[in-house]
Amino acid sequence: MLIVIGGLPATGKTTLARLLAAHMGAVHLRIDTIEQAIVRSGLAGQPLGPAGYAVGYALAGDHLRGGLTVIAESVNPLAITRDAWRDVGTEADVPTAEVEVICSDPIEHRHRATSRSTDIPDLHLPDWQQIIDRAYEPWDREHIVIDTAGQTPDDSLNVLLRALHDGRHAGENHWR
Repeated sequence: MLIVIGGLPATGKTTLARLLAAHMGAVHLRIDTIEQAIVRSGLAGQPLGPAGYAVGYALAGDHLRGGLTVIAESVNPLAITRDAWRDVGTEADVPTAEVEVICSDPIEHRHRATSRSTDIPDLHLPDWQQIIDRAYEPWDREHIVIDTAGQTPDDSLNVLLRALHDGRHAGENHWR
């Protein structure tokens, strides 16, 4: 299965993706890690453009064809990137679930954005103004929404697991 997790920075995507990957024994594919590795290599600088996503799509496809579940985590702000992730699942002939992580409480979201640190060397985290000014297209199709406001990470994981379970029982192609 391919589980695509997207949402604005500081909503809890990485925390949720890590918990889900550990729970499922899945591969956690983090676009920030890929993009920063490309930048550190000296081959490109920021803004990187689509290179990190292109590498992510290829890696996800390889892992899926190898029989692994993949949790692909990124901001995923555009319909074109969301379509590309779905195409990866379709080409690998696996169900694909799309998950948008939000934090509906702007005070909590801002606090997260201003108090977090990164575990990726040299990654510059966006500040609050950059987060709220970021281009982010609304989702225009069925997807799972996880609101992390006022919840522990484990609470959010349990909500996501229930939604994934319900979707799987609705039919193999339910999330495509």
